[in-house]
Amino acid sequence: MKRLLSILLLLLSSFGIAAAGESATARPRALIFGSVAMDIPAIMHRRLTPLTRYLSAHLGMPVELRLSPNMPAAIDAVASGQVDIAYLTPVAYLRAHEKGKVRLLVKTVTRGKDSFRLMIVVREDSPIRQVRDLVDRSFAFGDRAALLQRAVVVGAGVRLDELSGFRFLGHYDNIARAVLNGDFDAGILKDTMAYQWQGRGLRILYQSPDLPPYNIAVRHGLDPAIVQRLREAFLALDPRDPAHRAVIKALDPKYDGFAPATDADYDVVRRLTAPFRKTP
Repeated sequence: MKRLLSILLLLLSSFGIAAAGESATARPRALIFGSVAMDIPAIMHRRLTPLTRYLSAHLGMPVELRLSPNMPAAIDAVASGQVDIAYLTPVAYLRAHEKGKVRLLVKTVTRGKDSFRLMIVVREDSPIRQVRDLVDRSFAFGDRAALLQRAVVVGAGVRLDELSGFRFLGHYDNIARAVLNGDFDAGILKDTMAYQWQGRGLRILYQSPDLPPYNIAVRHGLDPAIVQRLREAFLALDPRDPAHRAVIKALDPKYDGFAPATDADYDVVRRLTAPFRKTP
């Protein structure tokens, strides 16, 4: 009788281990997708949820969204491995790469281009004709966290302390209208916005080199097989496919999809932002 009970217990234990194994197979660990809340959290969830659902279906494993309250927190999250995938600005990627060996996956494509330019603009009737004419003039920037905007101005040949003053106005549209209204002598716009205002009261004074755009990066140590499947999933998004187009446009209406990316693509950003790096 004791022997029979021992056999039954052994069988039950074996069934339990098998069931646990099947359960673990059925419910793989979720991948965590991180991003800074560039919009209010509810809007950011609406923008990114179609993408996380697409990735979940493509990978056959859950992908969950986790927003960070600010860019430093978003950088820390992927650099420390708290999140597996992150949607980052060019400068944020560089900082995460330096801090935690974060790897690039893909970069965004906007209106057919996988790069963009920042442009210094003035009023059409402005006497400012060259970059050095900005000395002792007022300047409008966008977001205070957008270091690349300031780096482009310095890279163009004018130090910030040579300006008579500058302010951060948030959105590019605010900058364009402030310069047009004469509130500032000059401002900086993304190329698409600068072209919209060219011939409508604003003139392009200076164009930056081609700059790499927002990107998708992954944490150091993520399973290479998963990294490859993620890359394939992003590159498979085709704007001609209505279902894929909905995923892409939810993230940003100006996006057309994603393109391969390498760390070397971001060297131009490294050079421009070098003067702003804190020395030990």
